[in-house]
Amino acid sequence: MYKYSIKPIPSEMRLILAEKVRMMRKQAGYSQAETAQRSGVSLGSLKRFERTGQISLDSLLRLAYLFDRVDEFTALFNPQEDMRRIEKLFRD
Repeated sequence: MYKYSIKPIPSEMRLILAEKVRMMRKQAGYSQAETAQRSGVSLGSLKRFERTGQISLDSLLRLAYLFDRVDEFTALFNPQEDMRRIEKLFRD
């Protein structure tokens, strides 16, 4: 459970993402320095991200690319299908 709601608030989500990246980095056997070098993210930015969850979108995408997870970003913010249209098909 999260501190303020049943869904993570942005500050909690940042820390969740940072922890996931840290775990993927360790599973890959990369040090922070090696991850920074391979991804093109500065070492300072990577350290700050793993500690506080704060990172630029560009740097987060670079890390996602390094760990072959960048495709998952394409699903973000897709318009949801209008269910009223589908419900109308069953009513008619």
